[in-house]
Amino acid sequence: MRVTVDLALCQDHGQCAIAAPNVFTMNDDGKLEYHGCPSDAERDYVEEAADVCPAQAILIED
Repeated sequence: MRVTVDLALCQDHGQCAIAAPNVFTMNDDGKLEYHGCPSDAERDYVEEAADVCPAQAILIED
């Protein structure tokens, strides 16, 4: 699984970091950081993160 975030769309709400904290985090400046190739065990969490993203900025590819 490959995860990409369109940082031009991302508004740093942090909902993804709540849904999938092993993949998405907010840094000390309040900006999103993420792991682009998480394990498949994180899939359900990443899909939830994509669903709750207010900007719909998260793309999941197999």
